Parts: sequence; C-alpha cells; structure tokens
Amino acid sequence: MSQLSRPARTRRIRAAAVAVALLGLLLAPAAVPSAAAPRVPAGPGPAAAAPPVAPGGTAALTGYTIRSAAEVPDTAAAVSTPGYATTGWHRAGPRSTVLAALVADGTHPDPFYSTDQQRIPRRDFAGPWWYRSDFTLPDTSGRTSLDFSGVVSAADVYVNGRRVASAAEVAGVYTRHELDITDLVGAGTNTVAFRIQPNDPRKHLTLGWLDWLQPPPDANMGIVRDVLVRRRGPVSLHDAHVVTGLDVASPASGPAELTVKARIRNDSREAVTATVTAAIGGSVTGADGTGAGGTGAGAIVLREDVTLRAGETRALVFAPDRHRQLRLQRPALWWPAGMGPQNLYALRLTATVAGTRSDSARHSFGIRDVRAPLNSAGARQYTINGRPLLIRGAGWSADELLRWDTTAAEDRIKAALDAGLNAFRLEGHIEPDEFFDLADRHGMLLLPGWECCDKWEGPVNPTGSGEKWNAADRLTARASMAAEAARLRDHPSVLSFLIGSDFAPDAGTERDYLDALRAADWPTPVIPAASAVTTPLSGPSGMRMTGPYDWVPPSYWYDEREGGATGFNSETSAGPSIPTLDTLRRTLSPAELETLWTSPAAPQYHRSPSRTFNTLKLFNEALTRRYGAPRSLRDYVAKAQLGQYENVRAQFEAYARNASDATAPSTGFVYWMFNSGWTSLHWQLVDRYLDLGGAYYGAKKANEPLHVQYSYDDRTVAVINRRAAPVSGLTARVTLFGTDGTPLYDRTVRGLRVGGDGARTTALTVPAVPAVRASADRPDATYLVRLTLTDSTGREVSRNVYWLSTRPDVLDYGATDWYHTPTTAYGDLTGLNSLAAATVTATARTTRHAGSVSTTTVTVRNTGRGSTPALLTDLHLVDGRDEPVLPVRWSDNQISLWPGESAVLTAHHRTADAAGPPLRVRISGWNTPTSHITPRSP
Repeated sequence: MSQLSRPARTRRIRAAAVAVALLGLLLAPAAVPSAAAPRVPAGPGPAAAAPPVAPGGTAALTGYTIRSAAEVPDTAAAVSTPGYATTGWHRAGPRSTVLAALVADGTHPDPFYSTDQQRIPRRDFAGPWWYRSDFTLPDTSGRTSLDFSGVVSAADVYVNGRRVASAAEVAGVYTRHELDITDLVGAGTNTVAFRIQPNDPRKHLTLGWLDWLQPPPDANMGIVRDVLVRRRGPVSLHDAHVVTGLDVASPASGPAELTVKARIRNDSREAVTATVTAAIGGSVTGADGTGAGGTGAGAIVLREDVTLRAGETRALVFAPDRHRQLRLQRPALWWPAGMGPQNLYALRLTATVAGTRSDSARHSFGIRDVRAPLNSAGARQYTINGRPLLIRGAGWSADELLRWDTTAAEDRIKAALDAGLNAFRLEGHIEPDEFFDLADRHGMLLLPGWECCDKWEGPVNPTGSGEKWNAADRLTARASMAAEAARLRDHPSVLSFLIGSDFAPDAGTERDYLDALRAADWPTPVIPAASAVTTPLSGPSGMRMTGPYDWVPPSYWYDEREGGATGFNSETSAGPSIPTLDTLRRTLSPAELETLWTSPAAPQYHRSPSRTFNTLKLFNEALTRRYGAPRSLRDYVAKAQLGQYENVRAQFEAYARNASDATAPSTGFVYWMFNSGWTSLHWQLVDRYLDLGGAYYGAKKANEPLHVQYSYDDRTVAVINRRAAPVSGLTARVTLFGTDGTPLYDRTVRGLRVGGDGARTTALTVPAVPAVRASADRPDATYLVRLTLTDSTGREVSRNVYWLSTRPDVLDYGATDWYHTPTTAYGDLTGLNSLAAATVTATARTTRHAGSVSTTTVTVRNTGRGSTPALLTDLHLVDGRDEPVLPVRWSDNQISLWPGESAVLTAHHRTADAAGPPLRVRISGWNTPTSHITPRSP
C-alpha cells in the first residue's frame, strides 16, 4: 500500500527443502476430493504415531502434543524425554499454530463467525508453549538430523532431554535449520520438544496481518512447516538445484543449457570416495495435460566420483562444457497458463558410498527465460521466453490460522486462472512447497517478497510499527533470504522476488539480500520494492504503489494518473467486496446483517482493524448515490454485486487497453486482493468459501481470451486478443438501450483484425450519450450498452453489457490521499430500479465423469415478450437445503440476455453423493425472480 502517511499495516509460510518426489508427483493428476461441500483449510488433526524412519530415509513429524509452558511445572529435560506423560495436553497437526489446534479440538470457538474471535483470551498466548513429538528409529546406523523452518517466532529445541538449539539460534519463520542429533538418538522411540516463544510481528521477523483482517489472538505462534527427520550415510548432499539458460536470440524455441549444482559433505571422521549420479527425467506435462513428450531432453544420466577428506564440503557442478548432454537443442519450455504448456523436468541427485546409497535429493524444475527491463516510461515490463507479458495479478492471502489444505489452494488457483488472472503477489506469508508445486503445474506466475510495515521494515519505514533491527535481526534477515531463495529458485512459476514492499531495505540489508540471492543462483529479476523507489544496488523499482484501496468509480481506472492504468501498480483496487448473500449469512450474526445495510457508516468487524478501513462508509455512500438507497439486505447485496462487477471489470479492462499505449503503457497490476485469510467484507475477488459473485465475474468477463470492451473515458469500443495468434474476420456490434429496452443506437463494424499477445484494435467510437438520449427523448440518466463480437463464421465469441449514466462520476484529484481519490458527483444508475421483471427459463443436465467430477450444462433463455433484458442473471448450483455447492467453475455467469436470447453455460463441480437429494440450479438476477430447476441425467 501507499507510503503516504499510512497507518501501519501488515500482511504465513512453510517449507524447508523437502524435495518433491521425482516423477511421481509431476505425472500424477490433481487429486479431486469426493466431497461436494466447500473446502476450507483444514484444522490440525491428531498427532499420530510416527512410522520408523529407515536408514537413508526422510520423514516428517506427524503431529504434536502441545500445552502452555505456564501449565507445565516439569523441566525441559523431563518434557523432552521419551515416555513423558502428556495427559491433558492438546493435539496439534504437523503444521499448526497454537490457536489452530485449540480451534480444531473445540477449546475455542470458530474465530471466522461474527465476533467470536474476541471471545478468545489473548493472555493464553502471552508466554511460551511446548510442542512435543515422538519419532522412531529402527537402528542408529548412519547419521540423523532435524531439518526444519517455519517456527513462529522462535524456539528452544530439545531432543531426548538435551537442548540442541536455543531460541536465539532458531528465530524467524523463514530461517532454515539442520541440527545434527546423531549422538543423542537411539533405536526405538525418541522425543523432540520445541519451547515456542510468543510472536509479535512488530518485534520479530515473522509475519503479521495489520489491516488485512482481525489478527489472531495467538499471533500465529507455532510450527507451520514440516519438521523432517533425516537419516543419511557418511556423505550428505545439500543445496541441489538446476541453473537453466535459454539462447537470448531465440528464447521461445531454445536451445537451452542446464547446469546441475550441489554441495557434497563428508560427515564421517575419515576420507570417503562417493559416486554422485545426476539423473534428469525427460519433459513431463503440466496441469493442462499437454507437454513436449519425446521432444525434450529425454533421460540424462551423469556420474562423477568425488573423494572427500573427513569433514570436507565441496561444490559439485555438472556443467555443459564437460557434459554435452546438458545442451538441449529442443527444450520443452515452461509457459504461463494460456501461453503454452507447463512442461516440467525432474532432477534426482544420488550419492553412494561403496555401492550403498548415502543420500539423495530430488525435485522438479522448468526451463523458461524471464526478463523485466524498464521501458522508456520507467515501468517494469516483463517478458517470458521472449514474449510480452501484461501482469494481470492479485494479492494472495494465506489462511488466518496458517492452516494448509492442498485441495483448497488448488481450487483457488483454478478459480484465478479461470478468471483470466496470470499472477499472484505474496507479500510475506510465503506459502508451503505444495503451493509453488501447484503454481508450476497450473501455470500461475508468482511474485513473492517480504511484507511491509512491521519488523521487516523497522529500519526504513517511519510510519510502520516495526522495531529497529539489531545485529541478530540482520543475521536472521540474511538467513531468511538465503533459505527462501534456495527453496524457490527452481520453481518456474516464480517471476521475481520483491526484497522490499512499501519501503526498500537500507543499503546494508539490500547488499545482504542480493548476496544471498546471487549465492543461490537466483534466476529471475529482483525488485527492490513494490513502491516507486530507487536503491543504490538495484536501481529503480519500475513499480508504483499509488493505490487506491477504497472506493473509486469505474471511470477512475482510465485516467493515466494516481492508480489509473499506466505502468506497473503493485497493489490496487476499489476496496470493499461484499460477498454473496449465502456467504454473508454464514459469516455475520442476524444483528450484524441488519447493521450491514441499515447503518452505512457503522464499524464492520469483518472489514479491517484499521481506522481507515473499519467501515464501509465510502462504498455504501457510492452505492446509495449511484444505485439508490437499499430497501433490504437482499437489495443491498444485489446492488453491491452490480457495483463490484462494473468496477472490477473496468479496472482489468483499462489496464488491458492501455497496455498498447504509445507513451506510458500499462505493464501490470496486482488487484488488492484475490482472497482473504478469513470471512471478509474487504479486498477480495473471491470469498472464503469460493462462492463467486460480482467482483469475480467482472474480472472473468474482462479477461476473456478474445474480448470486446467499452472505454469509460473516450467511449471507444476495442477488441483485445490475449491469444498468441492474430485473429481476423471479426464483427463488432454496439447497441444502446433505454431502461425500458428501447433501442437508442445500433452500429455494426465488420472485417476487424487484431494481433496476438494482448494486442488491441479499436472498432468504433460511440457518439456522445447526451446527444443520443436527446434524440430519443428519454428523461432518465441510465442506459445500457450491449457489445457483441462474432467470428468469421458468425459465432458469438464475446458479449459484454454495461449500465451507464449520462451524468459522469466526478473525481477530485487535488484531494487524493494515500488510499483513494474523493468523488464529488456521482453517476445516476437509479434507472435500473425501474427495469421491468424479466422472464427467464432454463433446462439443465448433469453428466458424471470419472474421478468424482461432474459437469452441469444449463441452457438459459429470456422468454419475456417485451423488450426488457434480464440483467446480471446468476446461476447457482445448490443442494436440497438451497445452500451453494462449492467450489464450482462456470464457463460464464452473471450474464445479461434480451428477450429471445439464450446462452449455454457449463459448471464443473465435484460429484454429489448419489444417496443425497438431487442438486438444483438456482436462477436469479437483478430483475429476475428467483426460481429453481433440477438437472436431468443424460
């Protein structure tokens, strides 16, 4: 967010380097749960007995028993001794904050409903908590270590009654630790205990939430990444990765060179000769099912003998100058979704001593070339494999309690891609390995980086809440950067790393970060900050952070100033996002629902703890002035969906149109945000339960691959083509209607051609609306615009409907502050309230597929006899209680149909329980009475 006198604000994590299974994970299709109910991140399960860790193997601790240290009178040595009694302790999963465990076992209420989070006493988390777990070794051959990160905020670590690390050493959620415990463990049961220190994001280099949501009472203290027990032979492998390079002259086709790097260490007390084998699997497919098959490198197997003195560590490099197999003439490249296949390769590195495996490392990687120079206007302009890339991103939020659920994360990634987004920004809260694996497989680009305003910016942010750093903090920050760079560098989805957010790091810290990234062979551009800054080592950021973060009208986005569509805006949106009525009813109490629409300026607990953002005043005032005062909760929500649809659509459309601007093109933006970490009224394209509403469908409409759109500033109608190949023979039609359905203007333009990769062509300019309306002799200020685009065969490929006003929204740019530009006059859309009721009918059928997935196809028609359109007709798949079946991915939704028009929409969803009541389709809309139909089976 903006640097200008902003209140402090903040924005989870996991994963030491537990390598991905070689080809198994890469080749396996995405898991599809059989449950039809909405998925939310799961709470921690009970601590299960850990299976024995075999020699040469690695296993994660399966869970913990936890308890406040204030309630444990025994010594640390006793607590960490096998057989210690934990009667009365709580159970926690292998990655769990304290509060996540206490919510899961019913100790505390669900903090996501109403104000129930306020019932959880913060004093319970003011002191340390014990995390205790057992693991089993069948023998003591070889060496044993603990490998972990994700401790919030710090921990003393004990094994079998002995302390092996102090909280001063194990500090910072991102730092990675490998503790050799060979001399402390024995055959049979062993115990590890962590005494977790309380977290305060103002004082510790961990994470916080500030104005995103109401922060959890435990401040996320706990262990939120896997703790691994590793068993190795005398020689161990570390830091294994692949450096890829594409020919800069032809990056879209290759050739490419691969360099395999690692460190090999002799952990024994005598000299050892190890044979190291590097195996690179042929290209494998991404989530879209495509791939290069046999056109990739095929199987590459390299070997080298290495002799090491006792205790010696040596760099290991397999380079193309000595191994010609590492020169790929026809590499299978990794592309973002919509630009090509997500080809992935697999590396397996193995060290053997005397024919016995001593250690191994394995993970996937992709081959791609990312560049982000500054354009002539000073904005960061990304290309991938030589092709231009407009970043259509959104801010990603972890779960408030840092619970991880792979299926829920995949559902959200699929929803984002389905809405045409191509990137997520992770400002702090850097998710587990599985998240990055999913992004690789599905082609979602990622912009991770450090967060603003708390301890991370303590030395440089005068308006933040973070404390200044001491020498230990600088070491923690450097170790954090090194650990995350090593974890993320081989993921082709990672587009950049932002080493600063609202403020860039100071010169010394910047040098530390860049040194750590360079040492890790970081392959993509490093951005000094998300705001418009210039640093001594990195130069200009090429980004800006002008907001807005609260309501502005749709026309705002077309002005090439402040947050309008120019350059690269790292976080921006019109703020509040009211979810669907179904979600509101499972989020707020009846009294809160009443306040929501009857008290426009009332504080809203589920908006933000920030005084700037704790009400919906700006949003509600605009809604009332533009659409009319709400008459009920249902009316309020309906108007909110209209307002959010038009605003989000305008934001994405403006940036798409201006991407080809000759002087100051838009190069990217991050919608603030994609999702919320809890049940929210604030900064989200999708709600907690993935019940999709106006904001989401506005983005989906704007981001169609081939799209026709209207410009609020100059009334031009443009066609945007995001596909790689140009398209010709297109026909655009523009029709204006009064709110009674009377046509006011109609024009068709044929023979349109538009280039590829985001190119634009202008079809026509709509006449000034007041003149049009005067000629039609219509008194009201509201009118409708219908755009259609058909291909050379006459098939409709894009349809877009706008509701506009002859009275413009007027902005006072002179009064702009860090979070919005005030509106002094509002457009009049109250004419929509006079739309006659529309008659909509539908038929549907559901087809079950293998893998517990079904498709419901709905044909919806406006069967009215008059001339009134059915505006923003919404389809919801519901169960027997009329509750949404989630998640669902619709081919299109919230569509507008004129009498006689029809559309065929498809919904992909999980197969319902055959024994339960049949699913139904709920049909509703702005001027469409609610009805239900039951899909038939084919």
